[in-house]
Amino acid sequence: MQTTLTSKGQVTIPKHIRDALHLEPGCPIEFRINRDGEVVLKRPDERRGEDDRFERMRGKADVKWRTDDLMGLLRGDD
Repeated sequence: MQTTLTSKGQVTIPKHIRDALHLEPGCPIEFRINRDGEVVLKRPDERRGEDDRFERMRGKADVKWRTDDLMGLLRGDD
């Protein structure tokens, strides 16, 4: 589906896309450009942890290190 850019840089998001993403007036949306140069439209709340490799790993460590012990191990301190 094609749309036209207004003089203010605005476009209308087609209804079937608004419905599929559950977008309502005032709802925040995010625009990104992927590696293929395509624009991707997402709701920010759907994105959490999905694309952010660091967010996906947050809270995954199961080893409880004390900072001094870890730094000694990394530095080779005896």
